Amino acid sequence: MREYLLTLCVTAAVTYLLTGPVRKFAIVAGAMPEIRARDVHREPTPRLGGIAMFFGLCAGLLVADHLTNLHQVFEQSNEPRALLSGAALIWLIGVLDDKFEIDALIKLGSQMIAAGVMVVQGLTILWLPIPTVGTVALTQWQGTLLTVALVVVTINAVNFVDGLDGLAAGVVCIAAAAFFMYAYRIWYSYGIEAAAPASLFAAILMGMCLGFLPHNIHPARIFMGDSGSMLIGLVLAASAISITGQVDPDSLFGGSERNTVHQMVPVYIPLLMPLTIIAIPAADLILAIVRRTWRGQSPFAADRGHLHHRLLEIGHSHSRAVLIMYFFSALIAFGALAYSVNAASMWIVLGVVFLSAIGLVLLLLPRFTPRAPRWAEAFVPPRYRRRRAATATAAEGEVPAVADEDDDEERVRVAVGVSGVNGATAVGPRSRAR
Repeated sequence: MREYLLTLCVTAAVTYLLTGPVRKFAIVAGAMPEIRARDVHREPTPRLGGIAMFFGLCAGLLVADHLTNLHQVFEQSNEPRALLSGAALIWLIGVLDDKFEIDALIKLGSQMIAAGVMVVQGLTILWLPIPTVGTVALTQWQGTLLTVALVVVTINAVNFVDGLDGLAAGVVCIAAAAFFMYAYRIWYSYGIEAAAPASLFAAILMGMCLGFLPHNIHPARIFMGDSGSMLIGLVLAASAISITGQVDPDSLFGGSERNTVHQMVPVYIPLLMPLTIIAIPAADLILAIVRRTWRGQSPFAADRGHLHHRLLEIGHSHSRAVLIMYFFSALIAFGALAYSVNAASMWIVLGVVFLSAIGLVLLLLPRFTPRAPRWAEAFVPPRYRRRRAATATAAEGEVPAVADEDDDEERVRVAVGVSGVNGATAVGPRSRAR
């Protein structure tokens, strides 16, 4: 575990330290596209954040290769090299797209090629453990098609959810954390060495997202762009493929088929785990395809109908919309993780239902702004503190000059209107929400 933590910390540190210089490079290179109709942010913001994330990935793999235990992953498997090859290709295409806006069909073809490169080097689904049926061996073509499909779906699901500051990085980080716990348990609890690469990939993916998030939290100073969203989507898919198609239940446990099925219940979870960890992005992807096709548009035509756009439309602030997406992503991913540990526990089901009810309540309270007790104000961000000065000003009939991002939007509009009437120079909104 210490080696995993070291790899994660090195990846996060390299990503964090490089994001600042990458931001300056993106500004100089002109990777700051104009505001589009579907965008939420109001000021041009540099992209190319995926450059820092890619070098964080390289640093994580390099450090892991020199650690005592993790070095065995590179000796016994070619999957780390396959991941690096596919990631380099998809990252390069993403960098070009952030700068020159590549056609959607070209990006789709590049995603397939990157997945094919990983398949050629051994990162592919060989068999599927299906409950009550056993191990189903896949032919070369079946494994290749299934692997490519999973990679393409995951990449585009992550790319579609990348619409608010910190949303894609946070959701993928939550998914990677859940998957790391699952893969680490499979490796050490069941002695399945084939889960080691998946654990390494998930740890590095967490480091990439954690290192980039401080620069991407609202208001974002830089966007990851397609170079980042497609990259973390590919790494997430590689983690799922590594553990899903490389574990053979029949070769690990003897005895009757019932005993094998009973002992390997956690191994069956990979059939659903890749879907649960990207449940929110995948749902957004499916809804977007259906919505655009129904309107007679191309499935790749951008619009403002994504889940995060709908949260903003019903009155949630930018930060609260992101936190709600975090909440449901964590609920689904860690709920599936808890079920893999103890599938017979009714408390897990009741806990998921209870937390789902809390999430629905949060959705119904878009205007509610939580406030911390006075004794805890020094330990919470300013947005959660009670505004004594603002309250006193409002009591005197004046409009506060500054409004917090989580305050009612009407207060902000009124404040701007009053400034305009008084002849003051209106300052543009500081928010860069996407």
